[in-house]
Amino acid sequence: SSEWIESAWPTIKKYLAPALLGKTVSQGREAGSLLARVRGHRMAKAALENALWDAEARSKKQPLWKLLGGTRREIPCGVSIGIQNSHEQLLERIEAELAAGYRRIKLKVKPGWDVNVLEKVRGRWADITLSVDANAAYTLDEFEHLRKFDQFHLLMIEQPLWNDDLYYHARLQKELRTAICLDESIEQARDAACAAETGACRIINVKVGRVGGFSEAKKVHDVCQANRIPVWCGGMLESGIGRSHNIALSTLENFSLPGDVSASKRYWKEDIVEPEVEVSREGLIAVRDEPGTGYGVREDLIEKLTVKKACLGQTGLCRVVF
Repeated sequence: SSEWIESAWPTIKKYLAPALLGKTVSQGREAGSLLARVRGHRMAKAALENALWDAEARSKKQPLWKLLGGTRREIPCGVSIGIQNSHEQLLERIEAELAAGYRRIKLKVKPGWDVNVLEKVRGRWADITLSVDANAAYTLDEFEHLRKFDQFHLLMIEQPLWNDDLYYHARLQKELRTAICLDESIEQARDAACAAETGACRIINVKVGRVGGFSEAKKVHDVCQANRIPVWCGGMLESGIGRSHNIALSTLENFSLPGDVSASKRYWKEDIVEPEVEVSREGLIAVRDEPGTGYGVREDLIEKLTVKKACLGQTGLCRVVF
């Protein structure tokens, strides 16, 4: 993403929060139209919109996942493993994640760290559910090289080409037996529709922040379901708050593949939610029935970790009426 903390902070403070302050909303989905006059900045928008969805669910004493239209009571989990210092280190990481119960292993790849790595992994584990994520590391010159991935029986190869491309992914998908999964190329439901029409992929990764919030994420899900394209929930370096949003989204019907939603302890010594997110030995996260996300916020820990704060519009707060 082109966004980072020091871009999101002033964008929310100067533009997005003022677009909500003093307004009355009755549903979380209404935030989208109020924020639409600001182009881009989808992750910053998602932070605000998703908070309103959560507030709506809590006011209705309803779990967020039910408000979103979810049906699953537990979600299957996978993990993403970055490029390691050695093959041996990678194999040790994979072994540990499989022992922890995760159902899908995703490996980051790039030229020089791909086919040789997959040979080692498949030589050790012939039958595990395995995928790779290129993060746009390849170009047209490497079409022939990418065909070699077919021999490893991968669930998918994620975003092999440019982050904003559909056309050349469609050309590449015609050349590969392995399913292409699009990630960065999908920023809105319209992109998903174009990908479906052009055959640019067979799977789509939905990140709620990347598409600007729950409302657009649901639209992407619905477009994919209508076109029989399975989706899964991608993860980033979320705290327990963002992770709880991913869990809720993953309960929608077409989220049929294990997502990058893992336990709090994979990233944090202490998470800012309670209880912390846990994954069972079977590689599942149970969906909570409490109102909203189902997770409480540890305000004491947030206060301890806070490095900057701002109070926005004491006299003109967004009025949420549910």
